[in-house]
Amino acid sequence: MSPTILAILASVLALGWAIVLIIGVLGKEDGDDKMVEIARSIQEGAMAYLNRQYKTLAVFTLIIFLLLGFVLPENGFEIAFSFLVGAIFSALAGYIGMGVAVRANVRTAQAAKTSLNGALQVAFRGGAVTGLAVVSLALLGVAGFYYLFTQSFGFPIDEAPGLLIGFGFGASLISLFARVGGGIYTKAADVGADLVGKIEKGIPEDDPRNPAVIADNVGDNVGDCAGMGADLFETYAVTLIAAMILAASTLVTSHGAVVVEYPLALGALGVVSTIVGIYFVRLGEGKTNIMAALYRGTIATGIVSAIGMYFITKHMLNDINIFWAGIVGLVMTLLINIVTEYYTSTDYSPVKRIAKASETGAGTNLISGLAVGLFSTFPMVIIIVTAIFASYWLGDHSTLNSGVYGIAIAAVAMLSTTGMVIAMDSYGPITDNAGGIAEMAKLPAHVRKNTDALDAVGNTTKAVTKGYAVASAALAALVLFQAYGEELLKNSNEHFVFDIADYRVLIGLFLGGMLPFLFSAYLMEAVGRAAFSVVEEVRRQFRDIKGIMEGTARPEYNKCVDIVTKAALKEMIVPGIIAVAAPILVGFILGPLALGGMLGGVIITGLLMAINMSNAGGAWDNGKKYIEDGNHGGKGSIAHKAAIVGDTVGDPYKDTAGPALNALIKVINTIALIIAPMIAGVSLLG
Repeated sequence: MSPTILAILASVLALGWAIVLIIGVLGKEDGDDKMVEIARSIQEGAMAYLNRQYKTLAVFTLIIFLLLGFVLPENGFEIAFSFLVGAIFSALAGYIGMGVAVRANVRTAQAAKTSLNGALQVAFRGGAVTGLAVVSLALLGVAGFYYLFTQSFGFPIDEAPGLLIGFGFGASLISLFARVGGGIYTKAADVGADLVGKIEKGIPEDDPRNPAVIADNVGDNVGDCAGMGADLFETYAVTLIAAMILAASTLVTSHGAVVVEYPLALGALGVVSTIVGIYFVRLGEGKTNIMAALYRGTIATGIVSAIGMYFITKHMLNDINIFWAGIVGLVMTLLINIVTEYYTSTDYSPVKRIAKASETGAGTNLISGLAVGLFSTFPMVIIIVTAIFASYWLGDHSTLNSGVYGIAIAAVAMLSTTGMVIAMDSYGPITDNAGGIAEMAKLPAHVRKNTDALDAVGNTTKAVTKGYAVASAALAALVLFQAYGEELLKNSNEHFVFDIADYRVLIGLFLGGMLPFLFSAYLMEAVGRAAFSVVEEVRRQFRDIKGIMEGTARPEYNKCVDIVTKAALKEMIVPGIIAVAAPILVGFILGPLALGGMLGGVIITGLLMAINMSNAGGAWDNGKKYIEDGNHGGKGSIAHKAAIVGDTVGDPYKDTAGPALNALIKVINTIALIIAPMIAGVSLLG
């Protein structure tokens, strides 16, 4: 059986398994009438936002589809069609995942009445639906189009992978807008709810008296479930495609189709490994270490992947060095998870230092959190560059004699755990919502104790997922950059050297290095503008609706939901235009060398900023939770009020600007690859 068919069958198997999990989750009890009413409000708000977002994106998608079809000089409509399907599959994965997440939350709260392990099972398997939907649809799209282009349309093996870039661009576009829009939504609601509810009124988080509480719970899903799902859907698809394009342009002549199809075989293996790993996530009798249970599933997935990779590599390439390059990717995933947990978990000194600094006020809290984020770039970058060096050396000393292919395989091997990583991430908003439902429905204290335990781990898993996304984006972008150079060579017969001494490359480096700052600045201000509107509305309701604080009047939750929905949809347009227009303008005006410099600049600066923002924000968040657990004075103390300010600043850091930089990096690299044939001989700079 060919690797392509194997990948398609594995995708279908994963979709089938997702259906089995959906049936299992929805078969659980959903609680009393009050719990169901609250959950339905969250569900309606989340799905209404997603529907409106995708309607808006449909216009952009159609315009780009037509432009690709009519403007590209060769194979325009093949690339345009794959672009359209990439966008649709990404949106579909988001619908499936979030549709289950907003139904699993109330069932998790209900299960928490009787068992911590039972609640963990519901929450994690609800998240696993998103994981399986993302990896199965991404793999199905890449493998399906490769099969279609080679077997039905008759494209040669060395040309077919290049047509897949349309699928990757479709995934990248949806990822960008989902990350930006979802990030603005969730953090505007969160910040608005906290500033008035916690700081001004002194009421707890998820208090039903807060008019922004439903918008806050909706935001958890559209940001951390649909947004992260789209982000890693793009990463999965683009990494596979980049590896296949690289193999097709540099290795297929000497080694045949096997080097192109080998990444598809690894993708199929990763899907099966994820299904196995899901069933290792459970708590034993009397056990309470939830993080250990989640890591057990990740490690099981990695071990199954490593074993399977050995036999697949031996059968297809018969080269032990390529196998070890894959192992480098798996080890890198584990190390990135460990480092991210160290900088963002309440168990370790960085978060405890932030909590301690909070005793003297918000200023020292902010200084400490910024330092933690900056420090965290050092070990993360050391891990990434060590992995690049090791995988390059292994690829260079393999029978393929291709160091870059070694890096590509390390990146593809990281994808083996993508389904499990997304499951852990989507577990976060499910447990967060479960805690909110328990609070708003006034469930017994032991229920909230269980949901709080699940939610505390959820903050760490979301931070770990962001670290994984950043690291995988770095390797994927590096391979895309190499593919960009190969595409230029193929279309001009000129070997482009991206030499920093060349003023054109230097101009591009500065422009690319600046873009993540401009992009992040806009997103941070967008969250601030939207949050201000929420604050004003929440204050109005507390002022004008008598009886809210006494619990005798019901807040107008839908007003805040509507405010953040409109704000997110409006504010996501400009960042999207920046990401799409920047490489096109630089490529056609300044030429391919300047665009190559831009790619290098945006990769380096974007990577470092994403690490800094994600880890600083996660540390601020858990610093607040560490204080709320009774440390440094507990709730209501000076330290707690300072930590709330730090968490408010960290929210758009970790959930809006930081994660969106991953999408920015890959969108720019993907567009550069698409327009490379058109700009190979263009330059106004001489």
